[in-house]
Parts: sequence; C-alpha cells; structure tokens
Amino acid sequence: MRIAIASDHAAIDMKTALADMMREMGHEVDDLGPDDDSSVDYPDYGYKLAQVMASGKAQRGVALCGSGIGISIAVNRNPACRSALVSEVLSATLARSHNDANVIAMGARLIGIEQAKACIEAFLKTEFLGDRHQRRVDKLSQPPALETAR
Repeated sequence: MRIAIASDHAAIDMKTALADMMREMGHEVDDLGPDDDSSVDYPDYGYKLAQVMASGKAQRGVALCGSGIGISIAVNRNPACRSALVSEVLSATLARSHNDANVIAMGARLIGIEQAKACIEAFLKTEFLGDRHQRRVDKLSQPPALETAR
C-alpha cells in the first residue's frame, strides 16, 4: 500500500519512527515533511497530505502534530479525506471499519510511539465493513446545504 505521512515540528520524531515501521511492514511511504524540528505551521502539512490523498497518489495517510487536532482539521477541509483523530487501537479500528477513514491523525504530545505504532497497525489491517456504514460514509462527502443565518 502507498501511504503518505506528514507532521509538524512537534511530531517529527514520531513521524520518522512510524514511517520506518510502515516501510518495514512492506508499504511504500511518502514522507511529505517536514525534514527537521524547525517550527512550521501544521495546516500547511495537513493541506499537503490532503492534496496527495485527493489525487489518488496514496491509499492511506498519517497526519501528526502535537495534539493531532489541528492537522486533522486541515486534512478534513478536503472532501476527499476522512481523517480520524485516534489515541488507541479501538478508535483506529472503528475509524476504518465503520467510517472508511483514509487518514489517521494522532498527537505526538498525547500518546507514545508504541501506542501510535499499535494504532497504525490496526488502521492499516482493518477493512471497511460497507453495508449499513456505506450510506453514512456517502453522506460525509455530500453534506446538505447549510442555511445562512439571518
């Protein structure tokens, strides 16, 4: 599987460890940066990851920042992405099986490397269940028109 990974400066060590692990698992990994721990803005890397996902160049994505929240919000601005913020294996599994998440987001300041590795493993091995979940996932890509406040 081809996997894109991106982070901000707070998650550079986690990004490196997870990219190495996924390569050891036999996956192709595209590291979208950053390359060092110099301060960067997480939205820039979230948007970059989302563009790669939307283009079809990667089948899965990994988004990391200090909390995982900001980069996940950035990724989810692209309607082709379903980024799920997780911190343990059950959430990573349900994100795939029920929500067909194609990006997993985690916070390097909130979980350790070993927990992150376990989440990645669950995320990558779990298949989407489809069936009743499919209609719900379809709705995620086609939200109803928002009413404007008057």
